Amino acid sequence: MARIPSSGTQHALRAGDYEAVIASVGATLRSLTYDGRDLVVPFEADEVRPGYRGATLAPWPNRVVDGRYTFGGEERRLALSEPARSHALHGLVAWLDFEAIDKGPDHVTLAAVVQPQTAYPWRLVVKTTFSLGPDGLTQTVTARNESSAPAPWGTGPHPYLVAGAGRVDDWTLELPADEVLAVTPDRLIPTDLVAVDTDDPERFDFRSARRIGAVEIDHAYTALSRGDDGIATVRVTDDSGAGVELAWDAACPWVQIHTADKPDAAQSRLGLAVEPMTCAPDAFNAPNYSFDAGLIVLEPDASTEASWRIAAIG
Repeated sequence: MARIPSSGTQHALRAGDYEAVIASVGATLRSLTYDGRDLVVPFEADEVRPGYRGATLAPWPNRVVDGRYTFGGEERRLALSEPARSHALHGLVAWLDFEAIDKGPDHVTLAAVVQPQTAYPWRLVVKTTFSLGPDGLTQTVTARNESSAPAPWGTGPHPYLVAGAGRVDDWTLELPADEVLAVTPDRLIPTDLVAVDTDDPERFDFRSARRIGAVEIDHAYTALSRGDDGIATVRVTDDSGAGVELAWDAACPWVQIHTADKPDAAQSRLGLAVEPMTCAPDAFNAPNYSFDAGLIVLEPDASTEASWRIAAIG
């Protein structure tokens, strides 16, 4: 019997000039190429996934501050999976091994169950489909609440986009967002929404495409401009105009942007994290904030869905 790689069962997809590999642990986008060109930062099949690179995030994306939240009148305490900042990070499914329930040459559907537990006492069936086509790779995430009580829910992906040669500093970003969520500098705790051109436009305002340069960003954006079709699109390109875009519909009113700054210079700023989210950071504590954090309350037997698409430019 063949040994399963560290990142889980591998699902290779192909359609035209696109190729993708989905790893079963965390329903992770391990690699995506167009005509042999990387569109996301990849990693090896037999490598423990670096952090949350390419993972599916649920039942919450981003952070729950201090791992504490109150829902249905009861306070819950989540494991602090981001110990350096003492937060609960990126949900509960990122290290679950998803089972393939449907597969073809250009698509795969994976499923896993979030079992009731002390800190999150609801059973949710999470399914995600990755589908390659001429317009790129589309991922759709659905959740069904199989518990007898309403459950808090949020989801999103965690790809690191690659425009071309070089690193984040060398690329151009187009980000159609009018507002950014201000956070504390040490623990990234949300404070308030501000206009992107209010305090530090050089750092936060990319409504007109421009070079990213040396700015460091790990912030959520909202008030997104969308096309007539309701789609918001973030584009990252190199000097030739080639690159990659990530697009999503109204199911995700937020997007986290992270320039992937690391202490090790060799591993720093290899790709730009672009993470559409159905809710804001710390949405499980939505009543604490003056803005709409977008928390989804999933009723018993109800389902919810969100999707996004990654495609080559040029």
